[in-house]
Amino acid sequence: MKSALPTSLWLTLALCGSAFAQLAPAAPAEMISNYRLQHGEERVTSDSTLSRIAHEQAVAMASKDVLDHGVLGPFSSRVASSKSERAAENIAYGYDSFSKTLGQWIDSSEHRKNLLMHGASKVGVASAKSARTGRTYWAMVIAGGYERSRSASPSAKPTKSPRTEQACRMKVLGLCL
Repeated sequence: MKSALPTSLWLTLALCGSAFAQLAPAAPAEMISNYRLQHGEERVTSDSTLSRIAHEQAVAMASKDVLDHGVLGPFSSRVASSKSERAAENIAYGYDSFSKTLGQWIDSSEHRKNLLMHGASKVGVASAKSARTGRTYWAMVIAGGYERSRSASPSAKPTKSPRTEQACRMKVLGLCL
């Protein structure tokens, strides 16, 4: 009888835990990834730099109570610190939950195009509430092309020119003769 109580308590906690897990909203990066996977694109992961950029944008829009990509300056300047080859931004206001905001973006062809950016691998999402109106502002920054920018870095080895290869008639132990 003593072992029945701990076993039943364990089962109850396990069942409740899985129910709570199903009720908990998925993280924005996971929700975006699920949408991307349904449309043949790769998964994205949450990135702290992109999250910071999105947060700054959301806070600026909320503090001025305006939906505007340029509220903090040009997007290209704001996203430069991400060191990505390409990036896009979606903004919105009105919904308190990310799932509703994501639905709004999916229903918009331009926002959907950003969500499905080919080669995107990282994302940052943030929201902020206007103190004056209570309106929630959202910003998402999605980016890709990190692999190419690494290979094009100054520390990368230069490739051999075809001319060098033609002048070399025989290689012995890595020496060109």
